[in-house]
Amino acid sequence: MKVKAADYLIYDEEKKVYRESPEQRVRDDVEKHYWKHVGLAIAKDWRLYVMILPMLLVFLFWRYFPMYELLGCFKVSDEVLPVSQQLFSGFSYFKRLLVSGDALSVEFWRALRNTFLLSFYGLCFGFPVPIILALFFNEVRSNAARSVFQVLTYLPKFMSTVVMTSLITMLVKQGSLTQSYGILSQMMEKIGMISHETAQAGLLNNPAYFRTIYQLSGIWETAGYGSIVYFAAIIAISPTSYEAAQIDGAGKMAQMKYVVLPSILSTIVIMLITRIGTLLSIGYEKVLLLYNPNTYVTADVVSTFAQRYGLQGAAKGIASAAEMMNNVIGMLLVIGSNTIARKASNVSLY
Repeated sequence: MKVKAADYLIYDEEKKVYRESPEQRVRDDVEKHYWKHVGLAIAKDWRLYVMILPMLLVFLFWRYFPMYELLGCFKVSDEVLPVSQQLFSGFSYFKRLLVSGDALSVEFWRALRNTFLLSFYGLCFGFPVPIILALFFNEVRSNAARSVFQVLTYLPKFMSTVVMTSLITMLVKQGSLTQSYGILSQMMEKIGMISHETAQAGLLNNPAYFRTIYQLSGIWETAGYGSIVYFAAIIAISPTSYEAAQIDGAGKMAQMKYVVLPSILSTIVIMLITRIGTLLSIGYEKVLLLYNPNTYVTADVVSTFAQRYGLQGAAKGIASAAEMMNNVIGMLLVIGSNTIARKASNVSLY
């Protein structure tokens, strides 16, 4: 496309010449003093930028600087030399993890399967619970009662992982000669859900119960806090929508189905996409505090696999390759879920 003088100049009939238009002079002035305006805006709201500075430093030191160490996935591990001076090893670590067939590869595939299963079960059983809680909070008419219920469901989120896992261990702990086993184990034994030998040995020592304990404790910990987003979307619904549904004869369940859920559908889709993006990013702290060698078969995940080999086994290249594969798969899941959501419901992150 050709640019003509008339596109940004105006013709002066008296002097028979072209000159800049007032709009063009304003645009030129803005472009010329752009950084000056930016500096003045920052100086005006400097307090906001000071408040955001700690977050930027956290991301810089804990998210961007560690990316340099990803080179260790393709370098021969050497504790003496820095990563930049180590010899290039290509994809040898990835080949060993994926196709070597040795014990290390078997452990990695087991950890990857456990990571996916724990996240998938959390998505199936844990994702709907905050939505149901938000619907429940919306139906509680007493503000005082609602506040009490919300605080009670939010509290577990603010407990540290160590405290949370300690409570879980106390509930299902192994018995001894001087101390009975956990109250939860006793209740399950009395109603016939588990045998006396299983309760006495400890549920956390039984690989068959680890995933159930992990999911139930995760729902207890995060469901209340996760309902905040959905409850905020629900209270933003116009009262006229409820009134129109009531005029049409809709009861409470019909209002939830035809008014509330469609109104918060975009929020649900966005939260689902972000949840799928973290499908393989299980925080290793909780697993690390709950699992033991007896439950590796169902409890060992990629993060604990990398921690065990990277820190305890001094195989940093293997650990870095495992974590990098985990993160790449997570990125692909975000892209795929976002594409599907955009085509199916016209709602997406980008």
